[in-house]
Amino acid sequence: MSPDAISSRGDRVLRWADALAQHSDHPEHLTCAYMTPAHRAVAAMLETWMREAGFDDVRHDAVGNVIGRYRAAPGNDAARLVATGSHYDTVRNGGRYDGRLGILLPIAIVADLHAQGRRLPFDFEVVGFAEEEGLRFGGSFLGSSAYVGRFDPDALDRTDADGITMRDALREAGFDPARAGADTDADVASRLAHYFEIHIEQGPVLLDRGLAVGVVSAIAGSVRRLLTLQGQAGHAGTTPMGLRHDAACAAAEIILAVERRCGQTEGLVGTVGRLEVPDGSINVIPGCCRLSLDVRAPEDTVRDAALADIDAEITAICQRRGVQRKVEEIMRVPATPCAPAQRALWSAAIAAHGVPVHELPSGAGHDAMMMANVAPVSMLFVRCGNGGVSHNPLEIVTGDDVRLAGRVAEAFLLDLSRVLD
Repeated sequence: MSPDAISSRGDRVLRWADALAQHSDHPEHLTCAYMTPAHRAVAAMLETWMREAGFDDVRHDAVGNVIGRYRAAPGNDAARLVATGSHYDTVRNGGRYDGRLGILLPIAIVADLHAQGRRLPFDFEVVGFAEEEGLRFGGSFLGSSAYVGRFDPDALDRTDADGITMRDALREAGFDPARAGADTDADVASRLAHYFEIHIEQGPVLLDRGLAVGVVSAIAGSVRRLLTLQGQAGHAGTTPMGLRHDAACAAAEIILAVERRCGQTEGLVGTVGRLEVPDGSINVIPGCCRLSLDVRAPEDTVRDAALADIDAEITAICQRRGVQRKVEEIMRVPATPCAPAQRALWSAAIAAHGVPVHELPSGAGHDAMMMANVAPVSMLFVRCGNGGVSHNPLEIVTGDDVRLAGRVAEAFLLDLSRVLD
């Protein structure tokens, strides 16, 4: 492919991202929640660009996924299916590249293949997953779960902040909610040989190392818990320090214990993102404190070992301070390792373009986690600017990095058939 074509591919992707960002639920920032008018407008644009790119089939499934198929070269009628994609919904006041880069760049690659009259030795699908963030109805991976036949019909009864059910939102947008979860293309599960995802890193590692792209080794497994600490409220002026049962002080110790333990192991992270003193008053010793705990690691054994140590610390802190504790686990997601054979292909493709190869885990969740239920998965990270910030209007990628990611992804695709089962 000529250098001019490669350059125009990167510019095209950035223009498309800018165009999608014009559709928002909020006039002053980018918010695109599931099945809002802005969300449907984005879906329509993705469909248009897929058709213009030369996909053979473009369809919307029953939950709003936009799916384009580029058929295999003649003589490959029994070819395996390879898929890529990401989500086109956003968080509130989010960035324009999270998720969407992983849809737009593959569309541009197919457009260039089609323009050259080139086909792959397998059917290739690019999927714009309708929902991953869970902004409107909670949960996550709605789009990818439906794509692989794992949609939970109970989700249709979830309500948004205005009391509108997902069922009614689908109906209002022109979809038949009765088909949700039953509209899966049967050959996805039976023929899918590999799923890969191109995604902005959403962190500063590649930026810090001066690298445009990196190979994801695994997607971290996470455990989320809610803790309620019950001490004894009392007068702030009359209760001696040594006789207090201060729930907030216990919480402070726990937070530092999480930081200390999770700082001991590379790839392990722990976060207390919510901290609350219910009905707190400036002149009352906190009798109750609520806090969250989120622990993640690329290996479940590493994560669970840290959780065991943190639990022991919590027990000791609460016993010493005379504070009762209640712990509720609200989520447990296993780590998702990326397929070794495809990781090696990504590394080879990067090295072939004269770029140092770096592997790193993903601490964020991705649709690839759901896709791993039916096929091996892999991921390519693209560098974030502005300190690696994401889920933020300051989220940015450069045209040069997108162009390089496109060259690497095309090389990966052209070599992928030799490692497929």
